[in-house]
Amino acid sequence: MTRTTNEQPVGKAATGASGALVPVLAFAGIVVAVMQTLLVPVIKDLPQLLSTAPSNATWVLTSTLLSGAVATPIMGRLGDLYGKRRMLIASLSVMVIGALISAFTSTLLPMIVGRTLQGFAMGAIPLGIGLMRDMLPREKLGSAMALMSSSIGVGGGLALPAAALVAQHSNWHALFYGAAGLGVLAIVLTLIVVPESKLRAEGTFDHLGAVGLSAGLVLFLLPITKGSDWGWTSATTLGMFGASAAVLLLWGVYELRTKAPLVDLRTTARPAVLFTNLASIMVGVSFYVVSLVLPQLLQLPKETGYGLGQSMVVAGLLVAPLGLTMMFTAPVYARISAKYGPKTTLIIGMLIIAIGYGAGLGLMTAPWQSLVIAVILGAGIGLAYSSLPALIIGAVPASETGAANGLNTLMRSIGTSVSSAVIGMVLANTANNVGGVAVPTMHGFRVSFLIATAAVAVGLLLALFLPKQRPAAHPQLRASSEEDANLERAEEALRGFRGKVLDAEGTPVARAKVTLIDRRGRQAGATLSSDDGSYALAVPTQGAYVLAARADGHAPLASSATHAGDDSPVDLDLALPGETVTA
Repeated sequence: MTRTTNEQPVGKAATGASGALVPVLAFAGIVVAVMQTLLVPVIKDLPQLLSTAPSNATWVLTSTLLSGAVATPIMGRLGDLYGKRRMLIASLSVMVIGALISAFTSTLLPMIVGRTLQGFAMGAIPLGIGLMRDMLPREKLGSAMALMSSSIGVGGGLALPAAALVAQHSNWHALFYGAAGLGVLAIVLTLIVVPESKLRAEGTFDHLGAVGLSAGLVLFLLPITKGSDWGWTSATTLGMFGASAAVLLLWGVYELRTKAPLVDLRTTARPAVLFTNLASIMVGVSFYVVSLVLPQLLQLPKETGYGLGQSMVVAGLLVAPLGLTMMFTAPVYARISAKYGPKTTLIIGMLIIAIGYGAGLGLMTAPWQSLVIAVILGAGIGLAYSSLPALIIGAVPASETGAANGLNTLMRSIGTSVSSAVIGMVLANTANNVGGVAVPTMHGFRVSFLIATAAVAVGLLLALFLPKQRPAAHPQLRASSEEDANLERAEEALRGFRGKVLDAEGTPVARAKVTLIDRRGRQAGATLSSDDGSYALAVPTQGAYVLAARADGHAPLASSATHAGDDSPVDLDLALPGETVTA
């Protein structure tokens, strides 16, 4: 069973959070995102640096991608169960260990081990989003989550020029020493600034579910990343895709039957969650296209007739505004979302992405044009990424925040993986062979931009299917001022059950656990009664429920209850088992 609360922490729990909480968590997110693009400037040199074949060297990048995809939903669930701050520190610690392993080796196998551990830290991003939901007052939550969600792109964008500068002027192992130092700094700041969330999910960790999901993801993502080397119609590629489908199908059946699943697939099937996750894949595809195309275009020699002839560092600096713009869109997102909702913000973001790629088809002839493309796409991707956690959080119980956002982050990773495979294949098939070297063509770059535009169009269509939200449905994501948040909190408290927990003699019972159970026997909410015995529980949907109360020294009591959709407050005397009331 999963314990959830339907109220944001208020008072000391929310207002006491340090003003440094948001930047520290966002910094942690940026640090782990850096791992994804850390070696991009030295990709072509990896075979020589590691004394191995090019096909083997690609595992240095593939291992990070696979471990990051596996870690995000698992670490999210572990955070829900055992503490999000604890798991955040664990993720960062594993990343530091991995960076140090990579820093001390020039051999393939230890490097792959180190890079795998670095990718494992990607779970820090959904954990940070969950901590923000648990700690921050509602009027600050929207912009904070926007910044944390965008940290994936911010870290990836800022890592390119920084890594290029280090790789060009220092030993390439310095990249890993720097990553380890950033990880240690993030751990120290987290220990000092970030408190642990008191919100927990009940139950045990679904080990079999974790193994099944991990196996299914590896079998799916591995042929995507290696398909070009193995051949897309080879027995290995097709066999892995088939095995992935079988494993994930069996995993889904198991998850639906277990009492404490790693991923609540029934929640995931809700339209708000399902269409958000599908749109996330498309946004991930569009984000990675620009990261693959612009650096190559900028660094190709001018002698090709279309290359822009820039150095590795200059190319990185011209692409860096992609990440910086994403960072600065967080407050813009908060204002738009407060007025129109995250669904509208997601749609606006994807429209801007489409405009950016459309304009980019004709803006590939000068370095400054790459800068324009990066800024436009950064604004659109920033708005789109910022909307995703708000849409997810608005549709899942608070105690499932970590796991739900972990799954959403996974969807983005799947999008970037698909993008990497498809664009890599397009650029390879359209390349010119010059002296035995495959040189990407302008035709390949333009086709890549068209693919990104098509992905955004699909994402836009999916976003239109997202259910409409009532103006006050999720005040933690919509309020634009503290007064609005307080008013909406008061209104939200009326939509559900509230009353007092009393013993057999009518005396109020403090600190009693009140649990809301739906018709399927699943826990839909839980809270503790206050000193005067009062409690309040919001109701997710209209219908019949059972309210159960228990406290030390008292026999457990239960009462059936029906929510008919009105907002009239009703006191429930839980000392009378079996009494039926209507709210």
